[in-house]
Amino acid sequence: MTEKRSSWSLAAFAAPCLPLSALGLPLVVYLPEYYTSELGLSLTVVGSAFLLVRLIDIIFDPLIGGIMDRTRTRWGRFRPWMVGGAPLVAAGAYFLFMAQPGMSAGYLWLWLIVVYAGYSMMSLSHTAWAAVLSSDYQQRSRVYGWWQAGNVIGMILVLTLPPIMSIVFKGDHGAGIRAMGWFIVALIPLTVLLATRAVGETTAPLQRHKSGVVEYLALLKRVSVRKLLIADLLMGLAPGIAGALFFFFFERIKGFDKTEAGILLLVYFVAALAGAPLWPVLARRIGKHKALAVASVIYAVVQVLAVLTPAENTVLGMLILILAGLPYSAAPLLVRAMMADISDEERLITGADRTGLLYALVSGTAKLGHAMAIGAFPVLALLGFDPKLPTATGETALIALYAVVPAALGLVVAAVMLRYPLDANRVAEIQRQLAERQPEPQPPAPEPDPNVAFLTPADR
Repeated sequence: MTEKRSSWSLAAFAAPCLPLSALGLPLVVYLPEYYTSELGLSLTVVGSAFLLVRLIDIIFDPLIGGIMDRTRTRWGRFRPWMVGGAPLVAAGAYFLFMAQPGMSAGYLWLWLIVVYAGYSMMSLSHTAWAAVLSSDYQQRSRVYGWWQAGNVIGMILVLTLPPIMSIVFKGDHGAGIRAMGWFIVALIPLTVLLATRAVGETTAPLQRHKSGVVEYLALLKRVSVRKLLIADLLMGLAPGIAGALFFFFFERIKGFDKTEAGILLLVYFVAALAGAPLWPVLARRIGKHKALAVASVIYAVVQVLAVLTPAENTVLGMLILILAGLPYSAAPLLVRAMMADISDEERLITGADRTGLLYALVSGTAKLGHAMAIGAFPVLALLGFDPKLPTATGETALIALYAVVPAALGLVVAAVMLRYPLDANRVAEIQRQLAERQPEPQPPAPEPDPNVAFLTPADR
């Protein structure tokens, strides 16, 4: 038998995704463009700051992941880290979103470092905590389906703020940015309290295994890990590039203003929310890795179609963004559900529970993809794009980086996933062998979760 969490339990668990995704989206889409166009910093300064701080942050992940694997508290391994990261995220978000014209590059660097440190602690502990909520191949997709739904809802809510501030309150673009900041700061403590109080955490193994940099790098020798990380990196990089260039593309190439482009982006994420339940269903039918391959091909095709839509055609623009949004949720939830399967594989082969380190890996590749995406800013400048002066060369470079490059990356992901080794049958065999081993004596769970049912094989 395996546990099945109630919908209420998973909704409460997903609550911190609202402010975390509400922060993560503007860090890629809104803030780089805002700091360049409104606050006066150059493309190179902004692109370099977001890129290098994110790369520094990636180094932080294996360190904190290893410490999480060795953490033993009455509250479990992962929840204390979520609580600890919350004040850092709230403080960093406040100062980044409330910045005024004339602020220095040092100001941007300082608060990026603070917010990313807290974001790493919260997002890594949250995704690793999700991995231990169920041991079932299909239920893991359901858990991360709720997690991804929370992420998309957070993005949708934060995307409504600039249009509301502009249309209802007649505020400028900066007012919309500041409203995003207040939204994040207000929700962080409320959602973290809800999740950590409403959802229990399974007891960690008594034995503490080594979980350092050596073990982190050793995980890369596993074929399943390498293929999954390649897919995660490229599916973070592709929409990351498109997201970073979204406003430039739809304003310069398609002729929309900022408010209209913001509404189109909102349509994209509404479609992503609608698509979130589809991918666990498809994964149940054809397997997680094949479902991800299908999503990446759809993404590639639609990304190219975006270039072919007529300028200033809102209806066709919305249709294309709906089609592009449907596969958006696939990679985040399926990759993390597959990483939970790899955690079982690691325990079978080495006897060590390295859940924290494994999710540090996947967190690192997602961040690397988004960091490299922000690197599109200096590349775009190098290719002749000027945010204030239209040129034929610059617009050609913008189209290539927004559409062609992400589409090519999506096709590479499909090719990699078709050769992924851990399907449902292989995971079932791994779990059967784990069950045959003599279990270690465990103390009772510190906080049993009442919102849990149990599945027999016939129920799955």
